[in-house]
Amino acid sequence: MRTLATVLHGACACLLGSALLAHAQNPTQTSTDALVDPAVASKQAREIAQGDPARWYREDATSQARLRTLQKEIGAALQEARNACKRAPAAERNACMQEARATYQRDMAQAKAGIGGAAQTP
Repeated sequence: MRTLATVLHGACACLLGSALLAHAQNPTQTSTDALVDPAVASKQAREIAQGDPARWYREDATSQARLRTLQKEIGAALQEARNACKRAPAAERNACMQEARATYQRDMAQAKAGIGGAAQTP
């Protein structure tokens, strides 16, 4: 008796084989600059000559957005720590939860201080 996984593997192999066969029978066209509209090619050449846009090297987020992101990450870390504490032996759970909360509070204070300090520097 075949399992569902075996049937799915066979179906995937058949689809892949047929796709490869179709690709081999229809040679693909190689892309060249000759296929690009001359106006577009000229614009692309000017953009390449100017180099990378400055926006690629600027940070997009404001300090408030960075703080919100850090708060989400720290909150997610707290939730992971809580989940780990729940799996710990009963005798260790209380101490584990206290440590998780202390770490959360310390990380939040550091995040607020770090973002606040970064926003004040020119």
